[in-house]
Amino acid sequence: MKKTLQIWSAFILILFLFPIIMNLLPNSTTSATSKLMKEPLKIVYASNVFQEEVQEEKKKALLYFTHNHEAFEPVTKEKSGKVTVSHRTENITKFGEKLQAQLAVNGIETDILPVNNMQELEKKRMPFSKAYHAVRPFVQQQIEQSDYDLILDMHRDSIGRDKTTISYEGENYAKVAFVIGLEHPNHKHNEEKAMRLKAEMEKRVPGITRGLIRKSGPGVDGKYNQDLHPNLLVIELGGIENKEDELNRTIAIVAEAATSILSNENDAEN
Repeated sequence: MKKTLQIWSAFILILFLFPIIMNLLPNSTTSATSKLMKEPLKIVYASNVFQEEVQEEKKKALLYFTHNHEAFEPVTKEKSGKVTVSHRTENITKFGEKLQAQLAVNGIETDILPVNNMQELEKKRMPFSKAYHAVRPFVQQQIEQSDYDLILDMHRDSIGRDKTTISYEGENYAKVAFVIGLEHPNHKHNEEKAMRLKAEMEKRVPGITRGLIRKSGPGVDGKYNQDLHPNLLVIELGGIENKEDELNRTIAIVAEAATSILSNENDAEN
């Protein structure tokens, strides 16, 4: 009985002393938590880890038509039943729209200048010889609003198909000539751009270009508005006797060549 009493007394003493002993022990969990709370949290943002990806700027082109009624006899005959070299709707502008579409497919954002220049001549009672003067303010305003990497003033030449057509690998193509006005101090820049486009076209279809036609002196414009921008080119697409399929094939080559030179310029800038 005495032994049992001693055991119970010891048990009660342990129960009494247990809370006191626990209070005296260091609280490791609380200490660790407190330490963590005192240390400032470091937040890592994605921009600190990954370098921002450089967005490649899209190239831009502008197309316009100083002589927008210039037409092709086989095309007007097929579309309207009338053989003519000047037409209000079936003209060089239709091929400009095709070039715009092909450049867009290749990633070149392309604008068409919204002006009917032959209508402007009639409205202002200006002679045909003043066509470049009539279109100039519209071109100037457009290039002040946007930065263009390539500007094409598209024309149709007046010579026959023997000089404006080439056969390559069983297909006919309309030839392209580049007109350079020499009567402004920066014409070399326009010429360099034309030479690059010409070279890329020749890589694809040898003989497709008629070269550069340099003009100055009495009886010609001499500038062709190329003094407005170093990337402005005047091109003669085929001649009066070229057929639609020949013109379409050449448009595809112009689009490929233009895309190539503009892409190379992107690489050079980077």
